[in-house]
Amino acid sequence: MTNFISVQLKKASEVDLAKPLCKFIQQSYPGAEAQAEHCRAAEELSRLRKSALGRPLDKHESALETLLRYYDQLCSIEPKFPFSENQVCVTFTWKDAFDKGSLFGGSAKLALASLGYEKTCVLFNCGALASQIAAEQNLDNDEGLKAAAKHYQFASGAFQHIKDTVLSALNREPTVDISPDTVGTLSLIMLAQAQEVFFLKATRDKMKDAIIAKLANQAADYYGDAYKQCQYKDTLPKEVFPVLAAKHCIMQANAEYHQSILAKQQKKFGEEIGRLQHAADLVKTVASRYDEYINVKDLVDKINRALAAAKKDNDFIYHDRVPDLKDLEPIGKASLVKSTPVVVPLSQKFTDLFEKMVPLQVQQSVSVYNQRKADLVNRSIAQMREATNLANGVLASLNLPAAIEDVSGDTVPQSILNKSKSVIEQGGIQTVDQLIKDLPELLQRNKEILDESLRLLDEEEATDNDLRTKFKERWQRTPSNELYKPLRAEGANYHNILNKAMQADGQVKERYQTHRDTIALLCKPEAELNAAIPSANPAKTLQGNEVVNVLRTLLASLDEVKKDREQLENDLKSVNFDMTSKFLTALAQDGAINEEAISVTELDRIYGSYTQKVQESLKKQEELLKNIQNAHQDFSKMKQSNNESNLREEVLKNLAVANDNFVELVANLKEGTKFYNELTEILLKFQNKCSDIIFARKTERDELLKDLQQSIAREPSAPSIPLPTYQTTPAAGSKPAASPAPTPAPRTMVGTKPQPPARPPPPVISAASSSSSALAPSGAAAAPAAVPAPTPGASAPAASTAPSQAQGPPYPTYPGYPGYCQMPMPMGYNPYMYGQYNLPYAPSPVYQTPGQPPYPPPQQPGYPFPQQPYYQQ
Repeated sequence: MTNFISVQLKKASEVDLAKPLCKFIQQSYPGAEAQAEHCRAAEELSRLRKSALGRPLDKHESALETLLRYYDQLCSIEPKFPFSENQVCVTFTWKDAFDKGSLFGGSAKLALASLGYEKTCVLFNCGALASQIAAEQNLDNDEGLKAAAKHYQFASGAFQHIKDTVLSALNREPTVDISPDTVGTLSLIMLAQAQEVFFLKATRDKMKDAIIAKLANQAADYYGDAYKQCQYKDTLPKEVFPVLAAKHCIMQANAEYHQSILAKQQKKFGEEIGRLQHAADLVKTVASRYDEYINVKDLVDKINRALAAAKKDNDFIYHDRVPDLKDLEPIGKASLVKSTPVVVPLSQKFTDLFEKMVPLQVQQSVSVYNQRKADLVNRSIAQMREATNLANGVLASLNLPAAIEDVSGDTVPQSILNKSKSVIEQGGIQTVDQLIKDLPELLQRNKEILDESLRLLDEEEATDNDLRTKFKERWQRTPSNELYKPLRAEGANYHNILNKAMQADGQVKERYQTHRDTIALLCKPEAELNAAIPSANPAKTLQGNEVVNVLRTLLASLDEVKKDREQLENDLKSVNFDMTSKFLTALAQDGAINEEAISVTELDRIYGSYTQKVQESLKKQEELLKNIQNAHQDFSKMKQSNNESNLREEVLKNLAVANDNFVELVANLKEGTKFYNELTEILLKFQNKCSDIIFARKTERDELLKDLQQSIAREPSAPSIPLPTYQTTPAAGSKPAASPAPTPAPRTMVGTKPQPPARPPPPVISAASSSSSALAPSGAAAAPAAVPAPTPGASAPAASTAPSQAQGPPYPTYPGYPGYCQMPMPMGYNPYMYGQYNLPYAPSPVYQTPGQPPYPPPQQPGYPFPQQPYYQQ
């Protein structure tokens, strides 16, 4: 299970450091003795480099110590030797550590005359070798665990330092292995592995499960972050991705396992099972997907055994509810690792070989002087470049030099040919067509992702609303329309973004259609391009015109100014003056260095003439531009009098404009393609967010439906009816009063529904009365309005007792009749069976159910509504 990731070493080409350093020493430092001492130090440095980089290194502390000593020495000599292309020029060549065909792409090697590049590559090897040494440690003892954790943290710090400094150290694009993205990911991987080592030590030392769980959870977090950083980038070998994913799951499973032990100790047996189930799912994923990279059989067996035992105990003893994964409290995190900062010297055995070379005060003064020089040079160069851009803009607005290049009237101006060549080299109109063709597909892909995400929300919300309408107040959960407000706002924002992007695409396409023909004309060969441009033979008379000659002279002068300016810029960059001797002399004379006074004096002496030339160039350009504008006005008046020339000039202007639009269109379309690709990743994350919340809502909905169904099933099918106090049956042997023919419930006007009083329960049926009522004629006379007094000979009424058989439902009426109330049907109700309920009409005798009493019993006196009968079921 303990598969750790180690980094390959970069390979360096052999370099002789002694020769250039000794040459610089001999030129900069007087005195044979000092020179000899410094040269011996330079030779020792060259041997140290060969020892550190010129041979394969063992995965041992001594090899790492050699690398660290060489890195410290590089840091020591950096301020003492001016490594650059025009001073101490040493070219360092390094191969890409991951350039092995199927792993990393990019440059096989990079050669730079930069000491910063050498330092970066050496530090990379320090981190890589540290990772290899850590991976070789025996993790079954404390010494191995401590060494592994130490080296992983050092490697993380080394890679992090490279990430922070590589761009400024190289001043150019580095190779892939030392790019900020790559080393940043490597730093996080090393930190994750160091955290895992601490987890292993805590497990080995049998620390508390709460601590172990936090350590494992933090390691899982580190691995997850590292995987996310390289998931969508080709900056690491493909073999690293499954290892990171597997480690993330393994560490999370370990965290859940140890947290389950803590839950068991706290007698939270349901939580114990829930966490073990999650851990089992995680290791199952690793076993099914990443088994060829990491073996988790032991961990799987351990978790499964614990899960089986926990389930058995809970099923037979505790019966604790197993919570859902989303209901479990998050496990805490405890980070015991951090990237070791790179602080020189890294080696404990470091001794500066050039300790006696130059005092620090001199080096600091030289550094400040170099900064002053850089400010002066950059300021002068910026002024010249700004003036050149201004001149180019003025000429473009005047259509120069194309206007005077075309005075012959029958050839393509050179400036137009240059623009045509540039367009053709960039792919011409085919490039724009392909980019425009790709945009709708990218847009449609993003729209489909967004629409599908919102459709999922709509479906779940509609389902929630239907269930809420059906169950009313029983549907007790947050409404979906309230819960999805943030997601819908986010989706609306994406819709607006897509709409604006569509508008921008339309504008680009419209502009392209406007200039497409002219751009296509620029892509043609010179002969076809010349044939497509109208000829203006009468303009040949302008070839010897004085105005044209003046413009040509002025433009030639302006070109000379530009060329002189370029040369002046190169001169400013190439000026080199070693201030070390000046500062050494000042230090020797005064015991201190007045850096500002010495630097200002020397900079004025060295760069004073160049600064004066810059100002003269700016002033000369201002005068030339003024004269060019005046001459162009005269030239324009002459051109306007020639219609053919005006037509030809218009075509040439359109070609120039088409070139500008082509450049802008290609830039806009590439930017749009990049925008849609980046938006796709964002929308996929949004879709995953929607899917996750919908899945959670579906799970919650199913549980709530299950609970509601169980609660409904437990409810009684019909309400219990209390016994009446005023409904009695005659005594045994007495003759019941005759009742008239049954009458249906009286109709009332629709809309006037008086509510009757509470309906009485059925009377008590004795055996005698049951027999007599069964023999009573259906047309018996109705009872009198008042209850007669009992006769002396009559027996007392029987006491009210509950009926011996099941009671029927209350008498139903129909809409429009008083007292209508829709009651739930009893279990087993058959709507096609006559006699189950009273009907508003008397059924035919042929349908009379045997054993039932006649249709209505006698009407109770004084009761304003028809008597509700009681049927024996």
